[in-house]
Amino acid sequence: MLSYPLYKVVHIAAVLFVFAALGGLVLHVLNGGSRESNRHRLLTGLSHGIGLVIVLISGFGLIARLGIGFEAWIWLKLLLWIAVGAVLALIHRLPQHAKLLWFAIPLLGAAAAYLAVYKPVW
Repeated sequence: MLSYPLYKVVHIAAVLFVFAALGGLVLHVLNGGSRESNRHRLLTGLSHGIGLVIVLISGFGLIARLGIGFEAWIWLKLLLWIAVGAVLALIHRLPQHAKLLWFAIPLLGAAAAYLAVYKPVW
């Protein structure tokens, strides 16, 4: 088992890969690009998908290291990450909303970060 700080570094690095992929894809669409014209579609998809898997695994590692059960904030964070995962499909399907997604995607990340830092109890 990895140490808590190492899990945290891996978790944050994976989050950066996910958001870099989403930001690049949104920018591509904002510049008039389509799914077919994206020469780096595989790179974007791999960065997003592998990043999400590593976020999930390292997140469970962090939960195990904290020695806590599945509290409400963890379930909410999982729902937020499902939304972050689904956004990849929305970017090409709703190109007219790319500007909105440019701002909504970081807000999803900020909400997840809030939950991780404050661990609210309801």
